[in-house]
Amino acid sequence: MASWITKQVHRYEQMRFDQEPRRRTLSFVWGLEHIGGAGNGESPRAFLDRYVGDAVARSDDWYSVSPAHDYAVTDNVLTFTSAIASPWPENNRVHAQLFPARNKRAAVVVLAQWNARWEEQRNVCRWLQRLGVTAIKMSLPYHDRRSIPGHPRADHLVGPNIGLTMQAARQAVLDARRTLRWLEGQGYERLGVLGTSIGSAIGFITMCHDPAVRAGAFVHASTYFGEVVSHGMTTTNVWEPLSAEVTREELIRFWLPISPFPYIPKLTGAGKKILLITGRYDPTFWPEFTNQLLGKLRAERVAFENLSLPCGHYSMGVWPFSNIAGYRFGRFLQSALAK
Repeated sequence: MASWITKQVHRYEQMRFDQEPRRRTLSFVWGLEHIGGAGNGESPRAFLDRYVGDAVARSDDWYSVSPAHDYAVTDNVLTFTSAIASPWPENNRVHAQLFPARNKRAAVVVLAQWNARWEEQRNVCRWLQRLGVTAIKMSLPYHDRRSIPGHPRADHLVGPNIGLTMQAARQAVLDARRTLRWLEGQGYERLGVLGTSIGSAIGFITMCHDPAVRAGAFVHASTYFGEVVSHGMTTTNVWEPLSAEVTREELIRFWLPISPFPYIPKLTGAGKKILLITGRYDPTFWPEFTNQLLGKLRAERVAFENLSLPCGHYSMGVWPFSNIAGYRFGRFLQSALAK
């Protein structure tokens, strides 16, 4: 029975993947200039081994950020300058859609999935709003209003450019933290994050590094950024050029600073409320990696709740799974941020 369900879910997932438009396969690039690399003759692997070890060991500094100096709200859209200056000005202006609730004390930063459009997940935000929780949906780097010329898809948030992908994921975390600082400035005292797919990874890292985040709900969960890219269905066009130059083990290590797994010990004793909603037959965030993450949380004595649904990655977003997941994370965040 389980095998039959797996085949049906994977058939649906493949169909949805094949329907996605404008998917491109870019060339492999080390991209060390995006993370402070210099042409001093050092090999890319040697530079990354040194850089990655330092970034993880000093992650509180690597992910530290000050509030923006130019917050502005027009028609319930918050804008501000990103803490990281990428090579594209369009990407360096953060846009976040605001859904204010009457309760001015609880708020959640919503981080959508890879290649989410501007109008996506508005129903999620309106659901939180109805529950009395203000939602603010932040556009991820290279998405929608932050997209750059020639790249309608967010090719540079997850791509075969090692350094640029690392810079972009770090930028997303710093943008989320700047959004949290704006919420605090507006008087919100009880803050949470809600992330889906790559938004889940970004939100998880944000929660690990930001003391103000009391609760996090994460739809899809995995261990390492490089593990998802090298094994997942939705990133085959990214892994293809990477696989010609680096091994899976190398990619996991190179992208360790932008992975949730190494930061789990920061949650021990932190008292944060955590909900993980996962797909039992997910061919993008494979169940074995999800189970490793859950096992690590237990080993580090981090309390969490988990809802495992008989679906995959895309199918999490359709009825009835979308309704079940939405109800669960909505009520969870409402309760976790109630007092």
